[in-house]
Amino acid sequence: MIASAAAKCCPVRSLSPAVLLASPIRWDRIGRMMILAVCVLIALLYVRPLFAIWSARGEAVVRQQQVSKLAAEHKLLTERVNALKNPAALEREARRLGMVKPGEQAYVIKGLPSGP
Repeated sequence: MIASAAAKCCPVRSLSPAVLLASPIRWDRIGRMMILAVCVLIALLYVRPLFAIWSARGEAVVRQQQVSKLAAEHKLLTERVNALKNPAALEREARRLGMVKPGEQAYVIKGLPSGP
C-alpha cells in the first residue's frame, strides 16, 4: 500500500536514449578536464620542492669545495704550528720580523738593492 502511494505521488521517469544522447553537457569531456586539472595541480605542487632540492644540491657542491679548501689551509697551519714549536725555527721567524734578543743591538742599513 505504501509503495503504490509513493509511486502515484512521485512517478519515476525513464529517459529515452535519444534524450540522453541529445544532452548539451558532455560529461565525458568534463571528467577528462577535471582529471587533467588535478594532474596539473599535482605537478605544480611538486615544482617548489624539486627546485629546493636542485638548489640545495648546487649549494652542497659549493660548500664541499669550501670545506676542502679550508681543510688544506688547516693542514698548512698545523704544519706551521708544528714547525714553530722548534726553538730555532721560532727564533728565525722572530728575526725575520725584525725582533732582537735582549742585550743585542739592532742595525738598519739603508740603500741596499731590493732583490738578489
